[in-house]
Amino acid sequence: MSNFDMTGRTVMITGASSGLGRRFALILARAGAKVAVAARRTDRLTALVDEIKAGGGQAFAVAMDVQKEASVITAYDAAEAALGPIDSVIANAGMNNEALALDIPEDQWDQMFDTNVKGVFLTAREGARRMIAAGSKETKRGRVLLIASIGAHTVLPGLTAYCASKAAVAQMGKALSREWANRGINVNVLCPGYIVTELNEEWFASEGGQKQVATFPRRRLMEEADLDAIVGWLVSDASRAVTGSVFTVDDGQSL
Repeated sequence: MSNFDMTGRTVMITGASSGLGRRFALILARAGAKVAVAARRTDRLTALVDEIKAGGGQAFAVAMDVQKEASVITAYDAAEAALGPIDSVIANAGMNNEALALDIPEDQWDQMFDTNVKGVFLTAREGARRMIAAGSKETKRGRVLLIASIGAHTVLPGLTAYCASKAAVAQMGKALSREWANRGINVNVLCPGYIVTELNEEWFASEGGQKQVATFPRRRLMEEADLDAIVGWLVSDASRAVTGSVFTVDDGQSL
């Protein structure tokens, strides 16, 4: 991250109460960005903000339900009142329900798409509206990064709804990048491979999880830090000519 100076940037990060969102907030704050961390679990956000401030960074926690536009708007309002205009967004909030296509209940399908697709769209759109209002067309510093998954382009058995939702995010990123290209906003998509988080650590510690890891070319899981450099690059000024791209970082797991 020493190659990417985030001084002067203000970043909104959703799904920041744990996992990758939490990691993104920590590394961008260390690089000099002011970070607005958003999630429904605000108790965890408070602890994250305290950790960032203890390290000399600037952060502010906001409650946000990405499925509801009113909540998204209120969260942006609070973040900008505390930190100033948002110029970068990482739409990271997402969920997964493992279920076979023949068995998944309709309400679980709807919940998946409301979070993984509509939630990403509402987060990105509200961020873009504010960047445009703040003059992104002139500064060319607007950044939107959508977090998808290798499931966007690789079949993950038993995860039809999840894969479909992440494929939608990948195509959404391309479409938004075209629409906002002349507004000074870069939109890109990141498709990470399997990384241990609190949501999957029990599975990967099990016999079935270990068998799955054994099928990967390098027979290992990724670490959160493996995404640091690409996230730093895509949010920084260094990626000025990069928009409409979908990046896979998965240690070869999808090969």
